Amino acid sequence: MKRSPMELAALASAAVPGLAPTGVSTAPDDPADFESALLIDDSGKQWRVRAPRHTEASMRLETELQVLRAFTPGVRAELPFLVPHVAGTVRIGDLRTFVYSHIEGSTRSLDELAAGGRELAREIGRAIAAVHELPRTLVSEADLPVYEANEVRQRRLNELDQAATTGRIPSELLRRWEHALEDVSLWRFNPTVVHGDIHEDNLLLAAGRVCAVTGWTDLSVGDPADDFAWLAATQDADFADEVHEAYIAARSDAADDHLLRRAALAAEFALAQWMVRGLALGDDGMVDEAEEMMRSLAADLAAEEAALAAEAETEDTTPGEGYGNRAWDDEETGRDGAASPSGNADGDASERDASDRDASDGDASHGDASHGAAGEPPVRTLQGRENLETSALPVVPRG
Repeated sequence: MKRSPMELAALASAAVPGLAPTGVSTAPDDPADFESALLIDDSGKQWRVRAPRHTEASMRLETELQVLRAFTPGVRAELPFLVPHVAGTVRIGDLRTFVYSHIEGSTRSLDELAAGGRELAREIGRAIAAVHELPRTLVSEADLPVYEANEVRQRRLNELDQAATTGRIPSELLRRWEHALEDVSLWRFNPTVVHGDIHEDNLLLAAGRVCAVTGWTDLSVGDPADDFAWLAATQDADFADEVHEAYIAARSDAADDHLLRRAALAAEFALAQWMVRGLALGDDGMVDEAEEMMRSLAADLAAEEAALAAEAETEDTTPGEGYGNRAWDDEETGRDGAASPSGNADGDASERDASDRDASDGDASHGDASHGAAGEPPVRTLQGRENLETSALPVVPRG
């Protein structure tokens, strides 16, 4: 049952004794998972209320409660931004509604962030770096998922197998993603604390600065590239590059040469995850939308390869390593885009022998927890690059 903002305000009053809302409005959130509203009380203080729509969403809010409790005053003091506080909860049936003391600031669209100038881009890069610099013990002691690099790769392979069994993914994309996941050189990285759901709706801005980061439902130790996947949707290459450069400058670890390539893969693969989730929910609209986006992505990538092949005939150019490149396919395809014998376009990825994957790097192990459930539909966009380096990438589904 869908609740109105007024009903959410009533729940907030029950969750926080003495709260007397005098105004209410809707708030951006993951519509498949949550109902949200912003409240203002009789003293002018603002609050946010989030009600889960189903059990899975409720579990994500329970996880966020664990995370926020793990942010001790000492940890919060080290961060260059604020994080929310849970002010109260109220249980309706099996689901708990959460009320947060609202932090000043407002969200911006991705286009607005990209138009905000170099310093704002650098602010975002430094904010992501601050998350990744958090101690891993913060995650492990909160009993949240911790994945080593090979476990991250293995989980992606497992997800690809699951998606492949549906028979709904274009063979070109299956081959492309399989090649990327089997290229072990892409997956040599130092795992960090990962927010898991960073995107424009979870960054609050004030006076041109990132004043708060919200949406801590998917915290884990894993691949830092996951927190860059949302940037694959921007058409402003300079903005994404500025964010990345500021991030590198703020990190204590050495630069990860393949971070942006894994982020691009995550952005593409989000479409398959969206489709699988639609099948699980029995939502034909989600499934149809994901299938259409994957067909469009496959067509755009084919056109990109054709353009690169045509350019290669007249000029010896090499694609870069930004979001728009196809570098993970270089060993599997020629400059003319033709698949090598190892690229079985008609093969089912689910038939691959997991032991063969493990042998490729010696110690693959299975993760048993997932995060990043989809919330709102991905959005397809064509992202330009110089020298015809283009790639159509989706926005990672919210959640």
